[in-house]
Amino acid sequence: MSEPTSTSHSETKGTKEFTQVDPESPIGKDYEVDLESHEHPQNKSFFVKWLLLVVIGTSSLDVTFASSAASFTETGMAKEFHVSKELTILSITLYVFGLGLGPLLTGPLSEVYGRSIIYRSSFVLLTAFTFGVAFAPDIAVHLVFRFLTGLSGSSFLSVAGGSVTDLFENKQVGNPMAFYVLCPFVGSVLGPVYGGFVNQNTDWRWTYYVLIIWSFVQTIALFLFVPETYIPVLRKWKAAKLRKTTGDPNYYAPLDRRTQTMTQAVIVSCYRPFELMLFERMALLLNTWTALMFGILYLTFQAFPVIFGQGHHFNVQEVGLSFLGTAIGMVASALTQPYFNRFLAKEGKRVGGPPPPEAWLFSAEIGSICIPVSLFWLAFTTYPHVHWIVPIIATVLFGFGDFLLFNSVLTYLVVAYRPISASAMASNSALRYIFAATFPLFAGQMYARLGTVGATALLAGLMTLAVPLPYGF
Repeated sequence: MSEPTSTSHSETKGTKEFTQVDPESPIGKDYEVDLESHEHPQNKSFFVKWLLLVVIGTSSLDVTFASSAASFTETGMAKEFHVSKELTILSITLYVFGLGLGPLLTGPLSEVYGRSIIYRSSFVLLTAFTFGVAFAPDIAVHLVFRFLTGLSGSSFLSVAGGSVTDLFENKQVGNPMAFYVLCPFVGSVLGPVYGGFVNQNTDWRWTYYVLIIWSFVQTIALFLFVPETYIPVLRKWKAAKLRKTTGDPNYYAPLDRRTQTMTQAVIVSCYRPFELMLFERMALLLNTWTALMFGILYLTFQAFPVIFGQGHHFNVQEVGLSFLGTAIGMVASALTQPYFNRFLAKEGKRVGGPPPPEAWLFSAEIGSICIPVSLFWLAFTTYPHVHWIVPIIATVLFGFGDFLLFNSVLTYLVVAYRPISASAMASNSALRYIFAATFPLFAGQMYARLGTVGATALLAGLMTLAVPLPYGF
């Protein structure tokens, strides 16, 4: 009796054919689905890629803007809810804590379901929870919804970095990554500018009414302009479509063969970022460095009212405007990216391929010097007899170095740990937002005890100790 012959398949374009190891398998031959050239996210038009990037970037700006916009709501909340001002600071702390915790959950979810559904559901929830924040009847309800809002918006601070690498090759990723990194950091320092105007002229709840409108607009934009870009999910969708249209069950994508359950993925996502820091000395040092810098950035939301409000007698609106110096420095820093792109291109030619990951730390070497210099400058010009423009100029240098540092380190993590870039970014985000959540809690007491000069000089000293870090790799 002759052996039964397997049905022949003409290999579909965009698939890879291979024979299973088990010859007794009833399936016989499977077809691994791949994307064709026109289906690949990196082959989208320049306009489409940058439209996606702008929508994702402004969404991340919205998320961080909402964190710091609360920095001037404290007096109004304390008066209305009859609580201490120290308790109202938790409005920032819990929101930021949610931002740090969320990536541990959204990371594995995005690797199974894709990025677009995470973005859209995140902003639907963020908009809904902001209603709870704005209309809270007491401080407890307000704080719970602030935490949930931060948790919902956190995907844009981890998953979005992956969207940049989905759309752009390594040699093209410099400018897009700089734009993406700029958005959330500028959002952090523009929040107090907006918050100062609102709380100087109207009720503190208007801070959140406007955020509801903005979040709703961003939600619509995400649904209209941000399709899926995660290649494993696109391949899975294509395989499912081929199985349905051809009736052949042998088409598959690697994600279809995933053996890890969602529960296991979440557990791994929770410990892998910390495992990475435990066994990768470079990741630990860079994450600690950026976390300290990020904590100082959020500490300024409590320090500037002391430096400029008490020292220079600025009103709430004017204190908010004092954050523009940091924002200007960040934007100016982002404009230097073409220079660093040329440096990276030279490094690529030198090694005959993509520039080594360590080359991305070149801008951090400059930033590491700018930050302590700017903080010492700020510390010794906070005296009331020194014109207020002098410390403001110091904050421009602070913002300049701040962006150089973060853009350099975050891009390095994505490039150096590309196979596990989500975990690398999550480890950085988790540590950064732990510091950012806790630093504002002791800022008031530190400035009251040490004074504006002593407290700011202490921060400058800490950042001085970190200057050699980028030179050691």
